[in-house]
Amino acid sequence: MHATANEIIQFIDLNLISAIFLFGVGFVGGLVSGFIGSGGAFVLTPGMMSLGVPGTVAVASNMCHKFPKALVGAIKRARYGQVDVKLGLILGASAEIGVQIGIHVQKLILDKWGQAGSDLYVSLAFVAVLLSVGGFILRDVIKSAGASAAEPQITRIARFLQNIELWPMITFKTAKVRISLWFTVPVGLATGMLAATIAVGGFIGVPGLMYIIGVTSIVASASELVIAFVMGLGGTLIWAWYGMVDLRLTLIILGGSLFGVQLGAIGTTYVKDYMIKLVMATIMLIVALSRGIAVPRYLGQLDLMNLSAGWDLWLSRVSFGLMILALLVGAGIILGALFKARKIEALSTLGPEPEPVQG
Repeated sequence: MHATANEIIQFIDLNLISAIFLFGVGFVGGLVSGFIGSGGAFVLTPGMMSLGVPGTVAVASNMCHKFPKALVGAIKRARYGQVDVKLGLILGASAEIGVQIGIHVQKLILDKWGQAGSDLYVSLAFVAVLLSVGGFILRDVIKSAGASAAEPQITRIARFLQNIELWPMITFKTAKVRISLWFTVPVGLATGMLAATIAVGGFIGVPGLMYIIGVTSIVASASELVIAFVMGLGGTLIWAWYGMVDLRLTLIILGGSLFGVQLGAIGTTYVKDYMIKLVMATIMLIVALSRGIAVPRYLGQLDLMNLSAGWDLWLSRVSFGLMILALLVGAGIILGALFKARKIEALSTLGPEPEPVQG
């Protein structure tokens, strides 16, 4: 059973340029992870795939790097009082169940349709989820950017669910939320399933915490790092059992991520609530376009579309270029917001210049 999957999987050759690119992908993934709470997989997995890494290897290697990075980010943001550990552990438990289901689905696709089928599945899943979630968040950003309230308003569905007294009811002190355990389970399951199948869970987990459970984006993004640690550790052990974890990729992106995640975490203390959502939505939509352009290539490999070698190369380059754009835009928004806020803070501490003495 395991041999079949291992015969299909091929680890790519690495050179200096691809290693530098992966380190850069890891750095931006870390920035995103520390800033919005997601593991940054919607940057990292497509980034690896754009270099020719099979989808299953990209997913497995990404999960392997995720849990130590998530732990670093969670500890960093816990110092700012942003992490609800209880919320993260409870959702992490249901997410771990979702991980088991997601890995099983991915294995079935790989065994039946091979690596091209798996890559097609991963890309289509990225396009569908990124477009829907990214579009929803962008619409929310446009509505909330001009709001003057210091605390964002809770959504109607979250308020409705919090008012339903369904045992057991749980109070999350840091998140300032009281809700039934049964309403947290679907968010955890969806997060775990996506994390195992396409190595992405945070951009479902964070919006789920915000829009369904009613947690602020600051606490949601911080607490999701706890969820990412729990399900990342469990998922890595299973993927490693199937021989799909490429430790070279893991170590390179982890090196960049551990540096970026701390900058991203610091950035959350200087920006407005809507800025976190803006970063998430912008990167999601660009990465969705990158993966969507790659879909015809996989259809050609499955003999479902006639694609010339020239078109295949062109689509590959455009997809890769859009991936670079997503990295630059994401890093630019986060670092720009951080440096701008730090500059304003520094100027405010100096105070007004003294009046010149008239002689």
